[in-house]
Amino acid sequence: MPKHLLDPLSEDEIRTTNDVIRGSGLVGEELGIAAMFLFENGKALSSTARISRTMVIDRKTGETFDIYINLKTKIIESCERPETGQAPMLIAEFESLGDLIKSDEKWLAAMAERGITDTEFLQIDPWAVANMGFVKYEGRRLAGAICWSRLFPDDNGYARPVEGVLAIVDLTTQEVLDVYDFGAKPIPVNSGNYTPDVVEKFRDDIKPIEITQPEGSSITILDHQLSWQKWKMRISLHPLEGIVLHEISYFDKGVDRSILHRASMAEMIVPYGDADPAHNWRGAFDIGEFGLGKLTNSLVLGCDCLGEIIYLDAVLSDENGEPYTIPNAICIHEEDDGILWKHQDWVTGKTEVRRSRRLVVSAIHTVGNYEYGVFWYFHQDGTISVEVKLTGILQTRSTEPGAITPSSTRLSDEIVAGFHQHIFGFRLDFDIDGQNNSVYEVQSEQIPVGELNPTGSAFTIRKTLLAHEQDGIRTTDPQVARSWVVVNPNKLNRAGTPVGYKLLPGWASATILAQDPAPIRSRGRFAEKNVWVTPYSPQETRPAGDFPNQSSTSEGLPSWTQANRSIENTDVVVWYNFGVTHIPRLEDWPVMPVERAGFMLLPNGFFDENPALDVPPSEEKSCH
Repeated sequence: MPKHLLDPLSEDEIRTTNDVIRGSGLVGEELGIAAMFLFENGKALSSTARISRTMVIDRKTGETFDIYINLKTKIIESCERPETGQAPMLIAEFESLGDLIKSDEKWLAAMAERGITDTEFLQIDPWAVANMGFVKYEGRRLAGAICWSRLFPDDNGYARPVEGVLAIVDLTTQEVLDVYDFGAKPIPVNSGNYTPDVVEKFRDDIKPIEITQPEGSSITILDHQLSWQKWKMRISLHPLEGIVLHEISYFDKGVDRSILHRASMAEMIVPYGDADPAHNWRGAFDIGEFGLGKLTNSLVLGCDCLGEIIYLDAVLSDENGEPYTIPNAICIHEEDDGILWKHQDWVTGKTEVRRSRRLVVSAIHTVGNYEYGVFWYFHQDGTISVEVKLTGILQTRSTEPGAITPSSTRLSDEIVAGFHQHIFGFRLDFDIDGQNNSVYEVQSEQIPVGELNPTGSAFTIRKTLLAHEQDGIRTTDPQVARSWVVVNPNKLNRAGTPVGYKLLPGWASATILAQDPAPIRSRGRFAEKNVWVTPYSPQETRPAGDFPNQSSTSEGLPSWTQANRSIENTDVVVWYNFGVTHIPRLEDWPVMPVERAGFMLLPNGFFDENPALDVPPSEEKSCH
């Protein structure tokens, strides 16, 4: 049994949930588990029973069931069918597409028109269909599929798109409903391989770097609780969201002071910007349609992570309801982070400098052609920073030499890569020294030239309380250094101001560029803004709602905030969305160097002084 009420579901709890669902008769025998996880029913943990939540698909009918089970009584507390949308796709559903499509006569005829008669090495990529406005099969569970030509099993198929063919499959009846042919183009012949065997010569001027900790790691992990210097937190892996952090606190003046009750990436959408009829439907909700956590890599020492590493395995439910383990799912380590603070006294010539060390909690997820690394960094001065690292392979399409492609980058005479965005939606459930918090928007502004500013050089800041939900729907503005500070108005620091933490946007803070009537715009309206603030609710966990798969409406934040609830001096959740607008470069091909995006949470009057004064000086042997 779990030792803490926030621990993820155990193997026994997964089996219990599966047995109760199968024994209930509510869902047919041929069911698929899209996601099974702990439902966090409030924060009063001492009085809260553990409840599992399962998104179930009846494989015979295609219906979705949302089932809540009390794990103590083994009773189903709720079983509902969502009004809109469906459970995320099953990996088994995608794996069934290849053979099904390759046996369809219309699809085979489209391949033959392109000169393909041997389909053995054709790569079939599945896509969700909700952005395909031309697909009219209401009430069915569908997937779309496009294909790529591999010359051998390890070939990079994305170098050879089989242009213009889109198959629509009913995942329940296992039939190909439609094959859309938008027009054939020549299949590229150039390779896009990047494995060691194709590299002509490796660099030979690289000296080894050894990262060692002779006395071992400073990190302590007991079950799911991590302690590192003054930080404490609980760590788990969610089948949809990936890494989830709970009860993040910092030890200050003899007390573990709470900062965040729960933090995770709650949704990620990828809108593509190509107007070509064969591609204008491309876009994905990588959490709500597919499930990021289920697609977590098993990490390998020395490659994904380097140094004195602690790994956490993740136990999830498979799609039949049985527990399975992703070994080395989460990587935890500490690393040097440059200068923490420094000053050289010009009068005495003496220098004081401290080197920074940070705690890293990370996981890497593969969603089709892309890899997403999600990194949480915890610094000695109380700062938390988040970075998403994007790598993998570009989505490509074939085109004629010289063709005009205003929304794509030409990679060669044969292929282009479409412009697109990655918008990451984080849910930050703040508990700054307790649950009653308020949020202020803070930005710089000029003081008008006059008596208070005769030289014109002065500027000040404007702080605006976000009192209701509609006040808290905001966008970034780097020109005025806009940020948001979450404070506890009931606790003051030594300067007499409320203790707080600042949300500082990063350099990539794009909002969605797709315009109405694009379906992905209407489905992902949460991405129209960078910041939303809501009062805490255990039912409000994902910014686009729980079931964006095959939903055409905008659920989640745009719907909830219509109530315009109070967000002053209460338990608040801050939702922060930031985006990369990716204009591919030649250097992104054939495999993309990491691109980074993120944000920071900085103590803002949370401490009475620099909390890192007590970091000891480094020994000279460590520096020279």
